Amino acid sequence: MFDSQAINAAVAKLYNTYPFPPDPLSDEPPPGYNWRWNWVAAYNFCMGQKPLRQDIRILDAGCGTGSGTDYLIYLNPEAEIVAIDLSEKALEVAKERCRRSGVLANRVRSVEFHLLKVEQATQLPGEFDLINCVGVLHHLPDPVKGIRALAEKLAPGGLLHVFVYAELGRWEIQLMQKAIALLQGVRRGDYRDGVFVGRQIFASLPENNRIVKREKERWSMENHRDESFADMYVHPQEVDYNIETLFELIEASGLEFIGFSNPRYWQLERLLGKSPELMERAKQMSDRDRYRLIELLDPEITHYEFFLGKPPLLKADWSVDETLLAAIPERHPCLMGYPSQNLLDCDYQPVRLSQAEFTFLEACDANSSRKLTVGEILNTVELDLDAVRSLQQRQLIVLSK
Repeated sequence: MFDSQAINAAVAKLYNTYPFPPDPLSDEPPPGYNWRWNWVAAYNFCMGQKPLRQDIRILDAGCGTGSGTDYLIYLNPEAEIVAIDLSEKALEVAKERCRRSGVLANRVRSVEFHLLKVEQATQLPGEFDLINCVGVLHHLPDPVKGIRALAEKLAPGGLLHVFVYAELGRWEIQLMQKAIALLQGVRRGDYRDGVFVGRQIFASLPENNRIVKREKERWSMENHRDESFADMYVHPQEVDYNIETLFELIEASGLEFIGFSNPRYWQLERLLGKSPELMERAKQMSDRDRYRLIELLDPEITHYEFFLGKPPLLKADWSVDETLLAAIPERHPCLMGYPSQNLLDCDYQPVRLSQAEFTFLEACDANSSRKLTVGEILNTVELDLDAVRSLQQRQLIVLSK
């Protein structure tokens, strides 16, 4: 039987030694965006429509040094934010990061930081509309207990965004972790020694070694920092998943699986699209089996990121023309380069808008006050309903009823 208290103490010791992530502090708000941390964008992705309210409560469960917390505060100005972590040193950095960036200034609703384990989230008062748990559950002594604690604190209709490790793309990392532990022997748990041993291994191995090649190809840019190196190679607790074990974790939460938040990876067409016969066979498979097939054919995957929700979940259906015509459209909050016909979407992918699409988005900008419907805008723009649906499906506009 594992000792959960000892494991949590070891994890806290790691992050007190090497607060993570080691992103530099800034005197400016966080640059760019991550749409998964924007309530309107996340809700639109999951429910297909704009949320009814933005004065919500958000929990950053396992905030570390606050890189995500900084964004959550910045991108959700009407929300109350609570951030928790088990590392005292990481929390100190998180507070300083958010103070220096200026995101805490002139807020109407509160921002709180608590020294608390994820499993202890049930001690927090009230419920949360959005819970962010990135890179945390796989480091818990009991991930099921952790995700159930978060599920308990999720409000009905709320969203939980999760990021956990995938075993297939982390194979070389697992080998290196075990090698460092063997060489450390009785000094295992001395994380500075672990970083020293790990760097000596990489310096000694032949250049054509598989572990070395993987490090250079994938991780060396971030692992020049000892904090990142320690988090990857000398962590005292890690649970890696595959699709089968991932959905066991999801089912244990009691929440509804909404979808992966990196959907491009999960498109089978990019792998088997050249074979209509195989694509037809895949249609007979369950979603879970198709996900498993994708990760087996493209084992580069290093993590899963996905949304869960607590019913009732109010998903919009825009397939009926009359419903779509009556919708209120707004420009998606996470577009970079607008106003321009050439811009980046919420996943930083290039988009080329037609003149009619660009004119439609310009008309949407007025809806912060005028509330024109899709039908009313189409009376002045040469665009059809299928094109509007495409804008919505590509996360370029947000619709509300």
